[in-house]
Amino acid sequence: MKWLDVVAEEDLADGAAALFRSAFGGEPEGVWIAPGRVNLIGEHIDYAGGLVLPFALPYATAVAVRRREDTVMRAVSTHTDESWTGELAEIGPGAPAGWSAYVAGVAWALLEHGVGGVDVAVHSSVPVGSGLSSSAALECSFALAISELFGLQVDRNVLIDASIRAENEIAGASTGGMDQNIAMSAQPGHALLLDCLDGSTRQIPLDLDASGTRLLVIDTNAPHRLVDGQYGARRKSLDTAYAELGVTTLRGLDLEQTVSRLVDDTLVSRVRHIISEIGRVEQAAGLLDRGAAGSELGALMTASHVSLRDDYEVSSPELDSAVDAALRAGAHGARMTGGGFGGSAIALVPSDIVDAVVIEIDSSAARSGLPKPTFLRAEPAGSAHRFF
Repeated sequence: MKWLDVVAEEDLADGAAALFRSAFGGEPEGVWIAPGRVNLIGEHIDYAGGLVLPFALPYATAVAVRRREDTVMRAVSTHTDESWTGELAEIGPGAPAGWSAYVAGVAWALLEHGVGGVDVAVHSSVPVGSGLSSSAALECSFALAISELFGLQVDRNVLIDASIRAENEIAGASTGGMDQNIAMSAQPGHALLLDCLDGSTRQIPLDLDASGTRLLVIDTNAPHRLVDGQYGARRKSLDTAYAELGVTTLRGLDLEQTVSRLVDDTLVSRVRHIISEIGRVEQAAGLLDRGAAGSELGALMTASHVSLRDDYEVSSPELDSAVDAALRAGAHGARMTGGGFGGSAIALVPSDIVDAVVIEIDSSAARSGLPKPTFLRAEPAGSAHRFF
């Protein structure tokens, strides 16, 4: 069994600062940290005006940053030998490519507010490609850094929007705004109920101890890719459904009446997932409001996975193996989390059988010839902040 240890913020900050000194010389002006996230329930509905229920993880990204006197940006990371140097004016859709698009894109989105050149060094404990939003952790830590360094006088909503634009327009990933919202708004011990239709949020206590449960994140180590066309194809199918139905959102629509108006079987499946998933999030929020994080919540999580697997078709053999094994071993519920096509699953597990569930998931992957999964501890953490 392979567990991913939580890296203390001090160690994350030290790692970013050490890389900064090595790459650029001298000291950074500060280090900022933002968390990865896991979505408890509510998948592929952030871009459909739905409700989502993510929480921040104790796995995070640190950026060490220093202003420059010109309009050049330099970016390095401990996780790759690929660095980027370029003029801010050179940044645009598809340029730069790769991981640096996520930081360069944030600077690009905030240019109108007065951002200048910077050096940035990145160190992270969020596993890349796991579906735990390493990209938003990078965007939001950097957005907060340059906002404070350049005295932008903007609130976090502006930084959230800039981070979303970086991901959508520069990196080319057609994601919604859930990841950036939780990275900027998380509170320890809480999940965030985000209304993606109007942008409103509500903090909901996520008291696992009271229910005698633990949330287990399973990184299947099957690469999670959102820029390969599949994510965009799902969004396009919804646009087609909107046009046929004459609506701009599926929110509040009756499931059976709505799907009866569609002819194409694929559109029926896609719409059925969206409407039913919104309902599951509403039910899950109600359970957590009552302090219930046991079998009822677990049943909603499992139903979510079935819908994502069968109706939205975004699961994978690795994700299905992890979910099925967790349920066999006694988990209250389990589901894929994130965009799908690889990445991570999450399981709600009675506290006294966590080890047994982990063993079964690990063994199931081995029997099927799948990559060895990595297990993460899911304790709701806080939002982006300056470390020093």
